[in-house]
Amino acid sequence: MGGLPTAKALPAPLVTREQWVAWRTEDRSGKPTKVPVDPTTGTYASATDPDTWTDFATARAYATDSATGVGFVFTAADPIVGVDLDDCRDPDDGTLTDWARDIVARLDSYTEVSPSGTGVHVLVEGELPDGRNRHGDVELYDDARFFTVTGDELSEPPSRLAARQDALTAVHAEYVAQDDGSDGASDDAESTAAMASHDDGTAPTGAVGGPGNDLGDEELLSRARSATNGAKFERLYAGNMDGYPSQSEADMALCSLLAFWTGGDAEQLDRLFRESGLMRPKWDEQHFADGATYGERTIERAIAGTDEFYTGSRGGSESSGLSGTASGRGDSGTGGADGGGTSAEATVPVSVVEDLEAELQQLQAEKAELQADLEAERARREELEAAQASAESSEAGWWDRLLPWG
Repeated sequence: MGGLPTAKALPAPLVTREQWVAWRTEDRSGKPTKVPVDPTTGTYASATDPDTWTDFATARAYATDSATGVGFVFTAADPIVGVDLDDCRDPDDGTLTDWARDIVARLDSYTEVSPSGTGVHVLVEGELPDGRNRHGDVELYDDARFFTVTGDELSEPPSRLAARQDALTAVHAEYVAQDDGSDGASDDAESTAAMASHDDGTAPTGAVGGPGNDLGDEELLSRARSATNGAKFERLYAGNMDGYPSQSEADMALCSLLAFWTGGDAEQLDRLFRESGLMRPKWDEQHFADGATYGERTIERAIAGTDEFYTGSRGGSESSGLSGTASGRGDSGTGGADGGGTSAEATVPVSVVEDLEAELQQLQAEKAELQADLEAERARREELEAAQASAESSEAGWWDRLLPWG
């Protein structure tokens, strides 16, 4: 599989979108896991936070020196669907299984080999059908996920990203919607959220949660607004979606922040979101085959994708700590503790330390630049003063020559 993909090797609809991250492999509970990385900061990226994505060239440049590869993030705002076929390719001779060959031929769109060499990714334009999105070794994603992108294209399929709605619907109906009691999980379609297994590939209602805390609604909002990322929280809570390509992504960003501050309390999170400027009727609409509403599923995904929770006490009498591991750079990872003592269990998230170090480096660079400007200004002033003194000296000598005694 070697090397990083070039822009010429990929379909233009992918390369022209600023939905790129880098990725590297980390050990999670003894299993190698692909984690997304923000190419502009080097910290963890989030499949639900556009602030952690960038353009293809930037992602590729970062991955060249500091990561394993690049990845494309699917969003609700684009028409791109990723079809992940796992354990279907012989890495030695490239032979596909019969079922994988059938799917690739039907979709007839850009297809590439996965990083492992044992699977393939097919990218099409279309709309993901309702219902489950995973069955056996077949997974389909169109939002809040990222695909590792290799550019190692299969020889037969075309290079273009084709509109294949009918074929996508047929593949979903035959290979995913059917139920024979089995399920599967891919190691190539990556997410920042490790969610519990469900028939449609998402977390079942009530299956996720956090440690919780005893903060009341008003005190929680006050602390969230005064945190280091308080301005962002305030904008989202007021209903300002600037910087997000769709309201669904703004909803997820706010829910991720609320998941952190509520300690993963789904009931409190739901109550607070309903009071925000992002609340809309869609929140209570059923959008999933199991009867789950859009709001319920958004909350579940936000909590499942939060690796750190605020566990401080009301009034600050106990430590304001973080629970969990610092394995994700999301909106919730930079709220931080806001005062009080630190218990032995409280830890500072890696993302917070990295962000502070980056800010310090930026300030030091700005200081050096200002010092250089100051030195240059001093040199210019000295040069002007010398020129003026020389001019005055020359003028005085000229008058001296005109005078009778000169």
